[in-house]
Amino acid sequence: MDTIELLKEWHKKYPSHGYRWLRAKLLLDTGLFMSESYAYKCCRLAGIKSVSKHYKYKKPGESRTYPNLLLAGINIDGPSQCIVSDMTAFYVKNTYYELTIYMDLWNNEIVAHALSSRRGDRMTYINGLHDYLEFTKKFPGVKHILHSDQGSVYASKDFNQLLPAYNITRSMSRAGTPTDNAAMESINGWMKAELFSDFHITSTEGVAGQIDEYVKFFNEERPAYALEYLTPKQYREKYGF
Repeated sequence: MDTIELLKEWHKKYPSHGYRWLRAKLLLDTGLFMSESYAYKCCRLAGIKSVSKHYKYKKPGESRTYPNLLLAGINIDGPSQCIVSDMTAFYVKNTYYELTIYMDLWNNEIVAHALSSRRGDRMTYINGLHDYLEFTKKFPGVKHILHSDQGSVYASKDFNQLLPAYNITRSMSRAGTPTDNAAMESINGWMKAELFSDFHITSTEGVAGQIDEYVKFFNEERPAYALEYLTPKQYREKYGF
């Protein structure tokens, strides 16, 4: 199969992405190397373009409970030092879902997630938090930062009371400033684009399992531009973690 046909095949599987990502994904999956300029020319000849949609996200501002430590320009040089969290919402066949994500800012690895089909379900935050706390045990001695927006659950006593015991310091975005958590906002948009364009979630049956499969794909099989087109897992292993 020639290069153009391969690119067409991979783009059919992952239509939300353009030539740079497809080039990296082919290298990861097949070992085929091509330059960026060559991949661009092939995709242009084949009419391959990203079909991703950008989702706008907006939350009302609330009073700040914790300072924004990310604005201080903290140095992140290893896993689990700074985790960012947010909730994103989407519909499948008119059924509403909320997905809460905990992501390592060092390598964009999703370390915990929780899903609910109930609007305003605080347990997606709490269940994800417990999985995140288990994750921190892999890195004893690390001073952890957990950053989020100023949502009511993130600011609640129930959410925060366990964190000091795990050496976790809280950080929050400024009120009404989603750009303070820009990495998480960007990932939320890509996730929803890929879930519907690439993973073809069209039925409410088995959504939770499909989300689990996507998270595994995201961590282990999805090249990331910010990581020089390594997957989060590859990036972590590259540095011996």
